[in-house]
Amino acid sequence: MAKRALAEFDRYMAHLGEALGYATRDQCLVDYCGGLMLPLKRKSVEPLAAEADPRNVPAKHQALLHHFVANAPWSDRAVLDRVHGYVEPHLDVEQGAFWIIDDTGHRKYGSHSVGVAHQYCGQLGKDDNCQLAVSLSLASARGSVPVDYRLYLPKSWAFDRQRRGAAGVAEAVAFQTKPEIVLAQIRAARERGLCPGIVIADAAYGSDTAWREALSELGLHYAVGVWSSLTVWPPGVTPLPPARYSGRGRVRPSCVAGRVMNK
Repeated sequence: MAKRALAEFDRYMAHLGEALGYATRDQCLVDYCGGLMLPLKRKSVEPLAAEADPRNVPAKHQALLHHFVANAPWSDRAVLDRVHGYVEPHLDVEQGAFWIIDDTGHRKYGSHSVGVAHQYCGQLGKDDNCQLAVSLSLASARGSVPVDYRLYLPKSWAFDRQRRGAAGVAEAVAFQTKPEIVLAQIRAARERGLCPGIVIADAAYGSDTAWREALSELGLHYAVGVWSSLTVWPPGVTPLPPARYSGRGRVRPSCVAGRVMNK
């Protein structure tokens, strides 16, 4: 069983390696992805290098860092497309497909990784020091595959030119909210011809009215969570404007609950 799993892993790595551009990066891909699946406490480049080649850690560290992770000009879009192409044939999407929206927190112990900040981390179920990645996945009853994955850049990073410069964040990368990032991912997926699906998201996205309206404008059906505090109106009913102030008593809030007008 183990040999069969390793053989399948090797085939998968060879499939992904075709998106890297140079055969010399293939082994780095195998070492990096293999290390990510190991039960290591820290999965930055140095401990992964130590696990991949314990006798030549400095050389392996340089190879992973400079020729694969940091400075190698391979396309993450191309790799994601290879992942998608490998998995989708096994999903049976003809029987029903979904586009799942989510963000994933990756716990970090330092302050120099791009986008790291004290924010909610879903893996821990609390606020902590972490990076957040916003993802769009294609799913069916049989499984799912990520088709887009983008790092969220908090305002503490996006508007700090010195911090951006030190970490090498490109000038073209501007601040976007997570719903804005997802809309860009959805539009790009439609342009690439991704199999249509019902959009699924939690209340962090579903409670954003403008975001839901944008999905409707794109002709997409969705099933999303909303916060319990969200105000909704039945079809054909809209809120009336606030009652005019009579000049006596305290000023009423601008929105008067319960006053509705039937269309």
